[in-house]
Amino acid sequence: MSMKQTRVTIFGLGPMGQAIAGVLLDAGHDVTVWNRTPAKADPLVARGARRASDPSDAVAGSTLVLVSLMDYDAVRDVLLPVGGALRGKALVNLTAGTPQGAREMAAWAGAHGIDYLEGAILSPADFMGGEQAHILYSGPEDVYHAHEPILKTLATAQYLGAEPGHAAAHEVALLDMFWSSVAGIVHAFALARTEHVTGRALAPHLKVIAELLPAIVDEFAWRVDDDKYEGDVSNIRSTHAALTHIIAAAQAHGIDTGVLAATKALAAKAIEAGHGDDGFARITDTLTPARV
Repeated sequence: MSMKQTRVTIFGLGPMGQAIAGVLLDAGHDVTVWNRTPAKADPLVARGARRASDPSDAVAGSTLVLVSLMDYDAVRDVLLPVGGALRGKALVNLTAGTPQGAREMAAWAGAHGIDYLEGAILSPADFMGGEQAHILYSGPEDVYHAHEPILKTLATAQYLGAEPGHAAAHEVALLDMFWSSVAGIVHAFALARTEHVTGRALAPHLKVIAELLPAIVDEFAWRVDDDKYEGDVSNIRSTHAALTHIIAAAQAHGIDTGVLAATKALAAKAIEAGHGDDGFARITDTLTPARV
């Protein structure tokens, strides 16, 4: 189909929905928008979008429906009443949620004759439309390829396979790493501040430490996949010792050490299980209740 002829509906006009709608308008698409707070559509309407009066009106005439809401509860509240109107259309859910939630939405869509794709956005709203924007998709391959050109207008798109929860599984794992890392950054600034080290003084050294992470990611990936946990350079026992003195320094200043204490407890559990001389990648097994 011609890119100019694509009629797209967007549910949700938070920062991400606004950005997505703006990119599609700039690309010349016929865009309909709907949000619980109608005023949020004003800037987009001024740029040529059509404001829908309600969800049923929003999906009328569109071949592709994109959803970017707060959570899956909001998605269900908006979409379930208009399931019949969505029949025969493609529904791309870009709302963050759990893999099981994605599977449940896909099952509902399938029962209503709706072509469903799950999308996981890995970039901030202001990256949309640029080379740094990335979105992962899972669901029926033919549905993905049918709409691939417009999806690639939004961001670099990668198809992960037919299993509907696969994109959300990637997303939660990636955000797990991201927010754990961000928590570590703010905790490091707090600890440094109590010792009269400014954020600007610490930042260059934090970036040196951060530069170690890509190599660690690659190493841990093959170790976890191949069950190779030798502590060639450092081991869990030495990590446990390091965590002990970091926690002591933080507690001396009354800084919360909950995240560090949890990590130390995982290290202690691995040591008790006889894995103290293994590398830290072994903690993956400590965390996993049973091998899937």
